[in-house]
Amino acid sequence: MLTLVNLVILIGAALLVLSTFTSLLSRRLGVPILLVFLGIGLLVGVDGPGGVIFDNAPLAYFIGSIAMAIILFDAGFETPWSTWRTAAGPGLVLATLGVLATAGLVGATAVYLMDVDWVTGLLLGAIVASTDAAAVFLLLRMSGVLLRERVKATLEIESGSNDPVAIFLALGLVPLVGSPNPSDLLGFGLAFLQQFSIGGAGGVLGGFLILWLMERLELEEGLAPLLVAGLVVTLFSAVNLVQGSGFLAVYVAGLVVGNGRMRGRVEVQRFQTGLTWLCQIGLFLTLGLLATPSDFLEVGVDALIIAAVLMFLARPLAVWIGLLPFGFSRAETIFVSWVGLRGAVSILLAIVPLLSGHAEGSLLFNTAFIIVLASLLCQGWTVRPLAKALKLTIPPRIGPLERVELSLPGDTQMEVVAYRVHAESPAASGRPLPRFARPSLVMRHGSAVDLRADESLEAGDQVYLFATHDQVELFDKLFAGSAEIDPEDRLFFGDFQLGGETALGDLAAFYEIDIGEEPPELTLAFIFEDEFGDTVEPGDRLRIGPFELVAITTGEGQVLKVGLLLDPPPKPSPIPYLPSGREILSLFRKRPGKRHAAASKGLPMASVPKQSQPTPSKQDKTS
Repeated sequence: MLTLVNLVILIGAALLVLSTFTSLLSRRLGVPILLVFLGIGLLVGVDGPGGVIFDNAPLAYFIGSIAMAIILFDAGFETPWSTWRTAAGPGLVLATLGVLATAGLVGATAVYLMDVDWVTGLLLGAIVASTDAAAVFLLLRMSGVLLRERVKATLEIESGSNDPVAIFLALGLVPLVGSPNPSDLLGFGLAFLQQFSIGGAGGVLGGFLILWLMERLELEEGLAPLLVAGLVVTLFSAVNLVQGSGFLAVYVAGLVVGNGRMRGRVEVQRFQTGLTWLCQIGLFLTLGLLATPSDFLEVGVDALIIAAVLMFLARPLAVWIGLLPFGFSRAETIFVSWVGLRGAVSILLAIVPLLSGHAEGSLLFNTAFIIVLASLLCQGWTVRPLAKALKLTIPPRIGPLERVELSLPGDTQMEVVAYRVHAESPAASGRPLPRFARPSLVMRHGSAVDLRADESLEAGDQVYLFATHDQVELFDKLFAGSAEIDPEDRLFFGDFQLGGETALGDLAAFYEIDIGEEPPELTLAFIFEDEFGDTVEPGDRLRIGPFELVAITTGEGQVLKVGLLLDPPPKPSPIPYLPSGREILSLFRKRPGKRHAAASKGLPMASVPKQSQPTPSKQDKTS
């Protein structure tokens, strides 16, 4: 018995170490890291070289449920309120109506191909309908691609909040197999309202309870993160016991805790990051071990056809319809529809029919597994090139940065931030630091340095500063290296930059260009507001005459800085034409845009924003 226990421990630890090392290879080759973890599980499993037999579906579902609870809490914890303010509407529409539409289309395909009843087909659709929070979050963080904020926020909100919807659909459809009737459907709808109302309320109460306890308990160092993790699992199980959605509860609790004031935040965040990685590795390894690849041959062709329908028809159609009211561009819609990765949630839900004794349980599990593999292989590997092809990326504004945050006991307002001064940073330029950025401690070559008011820092110095949360971003820019200039950055930043207050007429006169019917007295910021409304964000662009304007910095829905591209490339058309939300909504306008209405009425310049920034000089033009 002891030998068996030690052998199990040895295998588990070896798999954990192997998965950790292969993450380095994943980053270099661009392979989706969760696909690597899943592949290791398959290789060690019954049909792989490892030959480990693991067919305990209840244990796999138990491990997966706890792991998903931790992962979803971390997803909420790492999502700031600003993300929700940016894309709450489109994210929630995709997480609800998008999941329903995807499940319906996939279910219809399964009924036609596999000759199963409608409830079983819809069950398969529900299993693979949601995007995987772990897959999407990791892919966005590790791909090295900086996306425009609204696109990134929409994907994060959708992936974090659509799992509870898909989980409810799958769990609710299992009892309907074989005997669906109107009363069952009515009960299904009532159960949906109950699950989400209890789950949402429980998440809010649980989040505030965690914050309250963390503020009032004086714990030994290292115990606070364990307390938070224990409370998360407790909340998950308690809400499930009262017939609520535990997955929704932990995600909402993560939002509350992550955006609240909490003692020991830095320690909790670090522990949560490591624990989430452990859960992701354990979850994917377990699901890989549970699968039997030799059984995939029976459903391989049908499963791949369903995967193609999901990726190229069901998901794009659901996203296109869901994003229509929000004015997303064609490129944004295509990218959001493509980054709909399936992952652990789909495989975890595919275990439910096995546990319930469903006659087609093995068929559903193997089909879902193949769909997940196809999604990670096809979609996960192409996110970076697609984002660049659709011009949805933004270049980094700061370069290399070494930063460590240290929380202060008993104080939630201030934290200690440590930096290593980069050789190309503004702080190492030889000029004295501004008063607000004077460090409390400077370490140079292992010794403390008394930095006088007229002295400057050197490259490699370690500086320690007391800072509020709002100051950290400013300090990052001060101590980081300069951003690496990419040849494509010109297409984002333009040939030079102008203030949003610059008048269009002054710009046209300086470059001697024809702006057509555009009113010359209007500012560049006003033109963006007329085109995009209050949804304008960095990266949005429009053409006027022979040049292109790019919104670079924005604040409170207004453009503060605009890039001017004098010789823009022709608009690429690498994809079939698909009307964007803005184009369709423009068909319902009953009046022309505000800037043309102002010109037609002959309003004076005082009725529109005036220019307060000087026009570019001849030196700017020649540069």
